[in-house]
Amino acid sequence: MAKVALVTGVSRYLGGLYARRLSAEPGIERILGVDVVPPRHSIGRAEFVRADIRNPMIGRIMNQAQVDTVVHMNVIATPKDTGGRVAQKEINVIGTMQLLAACQKASTVERLVVKSSAAVYGSSPRDPAMFAEDMNAKSTPRTGFGKDSIEVEGYVRGFSRRRPDVEITMLRLANVVGPQIRTAVTDYFGLALIPVPLGYDARMQFLHEDDAVAALVTATTGPSVGIVNVAGEGFLTLLQCLAIVRRPVLPVPLMTAGVIGNIVKRSGLADFSPDQVAFLAFGRGLDTTRMHKVLSFEPRYTTRAAFESFARGLRPVVPGVEEVGDAVSGAVSGAVSGAESGAAAVARVFERLYP
Repeated sequence: MAKVALVTGVSRYLGGLYARRLSAEPGIERILGVDVVPPRHSIGRAEFVRADIRNPMIGRIMNQAQVDTVVHMNVIATPKDTGGRVAQKEINVIGTMQLLAACQKASTVERLVVKSSAAVYGSSPRDPAMFAEDMNAKSTPRTGFGKDSIEVEGYVRGFSRRRPDVEITMLRLANVVGPQIRTAVTDYFGLALIPVPLGYDARMQFLHEDDAVAALVTATTGPSVGIVNVAGEGFLTLLQCLAIVRRPVLPVPLMTAGVIGNIVKRSGLADFSPDQVAFLAFGRGLDTTRMHKVLSFEPRYTTRAAFESFARGLRPVVPGVEEVGDAVSGAVSGAVSGAESGAAAVARVFERLYP
């Protein structure tokens, strides 16, 4: 049972929510919340410590506080939240390396809990219907958050070999949605006009923000369980999701999705990376048997209920966007044929919509 916990990333929404929930656990004597900027939200009874996990000072904090449990929440999924892809990778990869180096030297550390992601499985047409924890990606993510998550997990496995006495739990969370959290997926489904890969209807699983935090608290206070997939029960297809959010849709040939994605990304409205495009086309399924039997965790929200909770918090669609969709039908037809002019026409429409 954890007594003194150090939590990274408490100034981010999910990290702050986790700190507040952990504060309600009577067995936790002290909680240190670490981040580079002070949180704007409540972090419960956690003590905020302004520190960068990329700095060796984090090791001194662990030793002085006699930390026995480290919860790593500061693996960032969206580059626009950090000032760009370079900063995101440095925080995710270099930050994790330095944090684990500090954990290795801290003799008091007995447990490490890591918020990982189902993005480690990637998305490809060769994927199995369900990924179990012992399966590897059929097409390994080569860029972005998915690649970072694979590297983070690799460093954690290396740490476990150097410190076999430390209990380790890694939760591979499905895409987290909810009424408050902002992620690449929620930004995408909140667009006024949503580009979708033409001819694809990917299966998706979601995890409600409350369930994500509850699972992490269970991993912190319960027995160590290794690697576990965490997702809400059931699936939604991409078209079902679009029907729930009630947004106008622009079907886009997969070959032009990257062009459209770059325009949307430059607008600052959503992160539209190559791995995000692949997820929208091919989806991903998680086997949650270990979540039920080993972690002993039951999400309150199904995949559909989690997504509907998110959709209820969306602002109404911008008036007139339906007409924009009608205006680009000819451009889509040209792009379907593979003509460069069609793809360029679609791109021009999005440049006008998202200047």
